[in-house]
Amino acid sequence: MPPAPAPAYTLPRPVGALLARLPAYPGSALLVAALNRALAPQLPPDVGALLQGRRLAIRVRDARVGFDFTWAGGRFVPRAPHARPDLAICANAQDFLLLAQRRQDPDTLFFNRRLLMEGDTELGLVVKNALDALELPVFDAAHWAPRAVLARRAPALARLLPPAPRGPGARP
Repeated sequence: MPPAPAPAYTLPRPVGALLARLPAYPGSALLVAALNRALAPQLPPDVGALLQGRRLAIRVRDARVGFDFTWAGGRFVPRAPHARPDLAICANAQDFLLLAQRRQDPDTLFFNRRLLMEGDTELGLVVKNALDALELPVFDAAHWAPRAVLARRAPALARLLPPAPRGPGARP
């Protein structure tokens, strides 16, 4: 039985309005750097051939930001925003996070109209099936917390920090 969808959360409008003012290209460059590290080495050659030169976009609706890129030369490459990408995948920030953490199934979000694919639906299905078949690391936000990054990069310095305060729901 598929998991029940998490309650929908939408970023507050002022946050989306602020994020919408950011330039698009740097965000696309950061996204493709992550995709090239985690996804590109595992992408099957037939999927890479299908993606070759196709304009792709990730649209985060509530944040009012978009990331545009293409597949070229065996890697993802950032692009200026496309007026009409070949495939655009749209959702709210929370839903993309749930997908990255593998806490939500894309089909469930799609059927609940929280995840949209616009453009070439055949390409969208190939991308979805390829992602489902890959062994991708689960995105854990705690891994990127400042204390966790410091512990990995400068363990001696991290040991000098006082213990982290325990919040509600923290494990003993």
